[in-house]
Amino acid sequence: MSMINSLRAAVRTNRRRTAAGLFDSIHPGETPSAVVDCAVYQHGRRHGETCSPREAARLVKASKQLPEGEGSFSWIGLHEPTEAEFEGIAQRFGLHPLAVEDAVHAHQRPKVERYDDVLFAVFKTIRYVDHDQLTPTSEVVETGELMVFAGRDFVITVRHGGHSSLKELRHRLEADSDGTGLLAKGPSAVLHAIADHVVDNYMLVADQLQTDVDEIEFEVFSNRGGRGADVGRVYQLKREVLEFKRAVAPLLRPMQQLSEPLQRLVDPEIQKYFRDVADHLARVTEQVHGFDELLNSLLQANLAQVSVAQNEDMRKITAWAAIFAVPTMITGVYGMNFDYMPELHHRYGYPMVLGSVVLICVGMYRGFRRNGWL
Repeated sequence: MSMINSLRAAVRTNRRRTAAGLFDSIHPGETPSAVVDCAVYQHGRRHGETCSPREAARLVKASKQLPEGEGSFSWIGLHEPTEAEFEGIAQRFGLHPLAVEDAVHAHQRPKVERYDDVLFAVFKTIRYVDHDQLTPTSEVVETGELMVFAGRDFVITVRHGGHSSLKELRHRLEADSDGTGLLAKGPSAVLHAIADHVVDNYMLVADQLQTDVDEIEFEVFSNRGGRGADVGRVYQLKREVLEFKRAVAPLLRPMQQLSEPLQRLVDPEIQKYFRDVADHLARVTEQVHGFDELLNSLLQANLAQVSVAQNEDMRKITAWAAIFAVPTMITGVYGMNFDYMPELHHRYGYPMVLGSVVLICVGMYRGFRRNGWL
């Protein structure tokens, strides 16, 4: 008899013995609409097809009574469940109400918390939004949330947002069918795999953001008549980087804590893998901090360039006003109705005055050009 048939037989026997037990109760709020995938794993191998969370809990509980049942756990994946949809699962696995509230309502800060024998982790997922050209209203990064409950014999993932699906990650872990892969290490291995998956996406998004930052930097310091880049584009990119920073920075310390020897809820062999995740996360954190500081400098440099350009405009306007003031003054003097004025009745007085005006204006123009005002 196969392992899964043995489990199902044990469940049927246990069901007849404890018809009114916790694992036989059907919670009215538990509906399959939010469940993306649910399976039972034994020694790193998946047994059977997708099952309901209630059946997965029964199978794992029954497997503990079998000699070969150690190391079995269930992995339940949900997408944006409502309170009613999550209520039955939370009661069945004994999840803390505070963690359940965070998982349902989302919009949480990245963190890792411990509730008795359950680790509750919150990850911000990031997706780079492709765009032909960065504009003052461009969306550069799209965020979502991923919550993970990791207990002794279960993993529950709750995903919010339309990206960062765990389907490919689950299939990749299940592809290691010889029983020696990470899944054989239990729920803490799944928690590590999810953390590693999220951080790898961070690294990919950071590399793509580097292109946008380089483009803005080139525009700020390129020869554009001293005008620099559009300040709206610089500010928008800074806002997107800050959103990325809020997703990455708070997660560094929790990842380091999961790699510490005192963390008894994590398999000792998995802790070294968490150290690798923490190292990658530290690299991304430093990179994002660098983006933020560079964009601050670019924003200040761009504003300084605009200020310098405005000063140059004012100097040009002042220089031209000074040049035009000379003929205005001279013609204004000769426009007065006086009988006795220099060269008023001289035969060549008119061309001499015009020549003087031209010579003075040309001299002033050359002087302003020599001093960089024009």
